[in-house]
Amino acid sequence: MATYESNPILDKLPKHLRQYIKPQDYSAYTAIDQAVWRYVMRKNVDYLKKVAHASYMEGLHKTGIAIDNIPNMYGMNRILKDIGWAAVAVDGFIPPSAFMEFQAYNVLVIASDIRQLEHIEYTPAPDIIHEGAGHAPIIANPEYAEYLRRFGEIGSKALSNAKDFELYEAVRHLSIIKEAPGTSESEIGKAEKHIEELQQNMGEPSEIALIRNLHWWTVEYGLIGTLENPKIYGAGLLSSIGESAWCMTNKVKKIPYSIEAAHTAFDITKPQPQLFVTPDFAFLSQVLEEFANTMALRKGGLSGIKKLINSRELGTIELSTGLQISGNFEMVIEHDHKPVFFQTIGPTALAYRERELVGHSIEKHANGFGSPIGKLKGINLAIEDMSPRDLKAYNIYEGETITLEFEGDITIQGEIITGTRNLRGEIILVTFKNCTVKHKDTILFKSEGELYNMAIGENIVSAFNGPADLNSFDLVTHEINESTIKPKKDKERIQLEQLYQQIRDFREGHNTTISRNKVFKEVMAKYPMDWLLCVELYELAKMNPDIKKEQEFASELKAHLERVKQGNPKVGHLIDDGLALVNQELVG
Repeated sequence: MATYESNPILDKLPKHLRQYIKPQDYSAYTAIDQAVWRYVMRKNVDYLKKVAHASYMEGLHKTGIAIDNIPNMYGMNRILKDIGWAAVAVDGFIPPSAFMEFQAYNVLVIASDIRQLEHIEYTPAPDIIHEGAGHAPIIANPEYAEYLRRFGEIGSKALSNAKDFELYEAVRHLSIIKEAPGTSESEIGKAEKHIEELQQNMGEPSEIALIRNLHWWTVEYGLIGTLENPKIYGAGLLSSIGESAWCMTNKVKKIPYSIEAAHTAFDITKPQPQLFVTPDFAFLSQVLEEFANTMALRKGGLSGIKKLINSRELGTIELSTGLQISGNFEMVIEHDHKPVFFQTIGPTALAYRERELVGHSIEKHANGFGSPIGKLKGINLAIEDMSPRDLKAYNIYEGETITLEFEGDITIQGEIITGTRNLRGEIILVTFKNCTVKHKDTILFKSEGELYNMAIGENIVSAFNGPADLNSFDLVTHEINESTIKPKKDKERIQLEQLYQQIRDFREGHNTTISRNKVFKEVMAKYPMDWLLCVELYELAKMNPDIKKEQEFASELKAHLERVKQGNPKVGHLIDDGLALVNQELVG
């Protein structure tokens, strides 16, 4: 059963995006998970209130993100709908185009898993700390929320290539095995090397690769303000204890944000050597529009359709008449650096203004669609600009058997049956019977009883990822090759979770008869290297500064934690930070 509350935002999601949503099983979060959330949030909020953009602290309250409890999607959606957004749970990384399309619908994608205690500072896998505590608060800022929505709208139209999906699969695999308990260092090293090799052999970066860079240096790792005094707004920084502090040091170069960020690669496995600083949120949208102007979405033309062919993905071209052809583009014939003929393969649909034309579904064009485009040879007036009188003068008229010769040596010969016009009265399709289409002496199409539809359009004005009309194709085809790996719990782990739960119940007042001293002795005996529960016990003891017994207990806990630090120096700073936070809160 889904544990999020539907709202008008979620109701508008198309079917192909719903396939990625999975229910958030809130009962699956253990007391250890809750303690991890609480530690990270207390530590982050304490630090981030000094270095994060003001919208972060305001947004925590506005989006229903609590410090003591992992957020419940049900509660988040109830609150998010007031600012025009919603949240859904997914399983780890989803394809970039789908992720961005969710944003276009004002839906925040949240990986509902939470990092292990062993990875409390940082995990390459998306988790609820990163998504919930990082992304959600900032969208309460209207200017930033609009940037995120617009980014999704433009990003979901970006064209990819075959290597992009291979890289996505490799990154997803690494994020899964890194967070899975018991993964060997050699296996992680092998996965990291594979990603490195892919990144070094991507060739000319695709649009999705470039816009993913923009996303990384803004939404994930963005700074805002001045180079001398930047503030944090990127979710990757807001959700990482280590990097939020590291990024503020002089060891990380600060660069003024510009479109150059699109050409700056990143490595998810390492801290970032440089970060970009935007003066304000409005400037993010300015750079986004500048980048969009370089995309096939707005440039179209020969380069646009070639990008679409190279992507090998379902995509759309839009002609200057507004006619949109959606399918898998296989071939383009060019002349004088312009496309003069295109061909799709397999199911193809025709649309106008994102709405499928009646009678031109994938059933009608099941085996592809090809058509000349451009001007007729020797005639300056394009067909789309011809008036009914002009069309009749050139014999482009019902019942006429004619030969049309286009620039680039494309000819069509056949009998005209009818024409289809757009809302402005411009002709966008001409239908023939007994038709033959040639490029020089090569036959591109020959009627065998069927009708032929010729697209009308002088230019390709746009080329983009996905269909024009979402309802034209069955897009519910998502198959997860690899799911996140849930830790297998042994008897010792279950007992440790129970100890954490007892202390959580004590702190929340559900059961105050629990002997904390007894819990501590059991931790020392069975889990001598576990540090987080002892930090929580220390916090509870220090809450009663006037009770001698409690202070003696706190000293005993502190001494034990010093021994843990000696046995595992890697967690030393985490213990120190946890104790310092308790003492600081007491002083406050």
